[in-house]
Amino acid sequence: MTARRSLLLLPLLAGCSVLPNRPYQETQRFGLAPERPSRTTPSRNAPVLLVRSLHAAPGLDGRGLRSLTAGGEVATAYWQEWVAPPADLAEEALRRWLLASGRFAAVTQPGSRLRADLVLEGELIRLQAEPAAGRAVAALAILLLAEPQSGPGEARILAQFTAEGSAPLPPGLDPRAPGPEAAAALSAALGEAFARVEEGLASATSRAPTVPPRRPADRRGSASSGS
Repeated sequence: MTARRSLLLLPLLAGCSVLPNRPYQETQRFGLAPERPSRTTPSRNAPVLLVRSLHAAPGLDGRGLRSLTAGGEVATAYWQEWVAPPADLAEEALRRWLLASGRFAAVTQPGSRLRADLVLEGELIRLQAEPAAGRAVAALAILLLAEPQSGPGEARILAQFTAEGSAPLPPGLDPRAPGPEAAAALSAALGEAFARVEEGLASATSRAPTVPPRRPADRRGSASSGS
């Protein structure tokens, strides 16, 4: 009887195998931290910029590297991922980039005690490899506001624009597993998008002479942020 029960259970056990259907894939993790090529010292009267938390467009809240296949399908390599959500990494890298530009006395984040002259709000709207086109692309939606200089009041919109960047990809990449080459190209594309952000901010602030930077005395007792 025991032998017969064992034979009857064999098909059931075969159908409940815990073995994976595909080989194990070791997770690869990549940084996303483009650096500005040079660093400039800000002028004494440079404004303070507050960079608020960078939002992520739908689909960009995950860590997996994203690629566009030749058929137009977006593929995500879940075993090839960023070390943190890409919008978080881009936010920190953007602060460092803008501080290194020398256009601002300080680049702060929400919660800072330092009162800001300008406020940047943004969203990461594209960050994907496109092997069929041989490029990696990145894009940010940017909104720049001027804070009221004294007393209560509404912030004034200085600029709203999209900053885009791209970088070449080596040929022959698998869009479902683009690997470290794609991660490096995406970081370079994001750096180019940051350069467009810097240009957009410079253009907007140069057209707004009625928004002078706050006097140094107004910042006394606070420390600058970012490095």
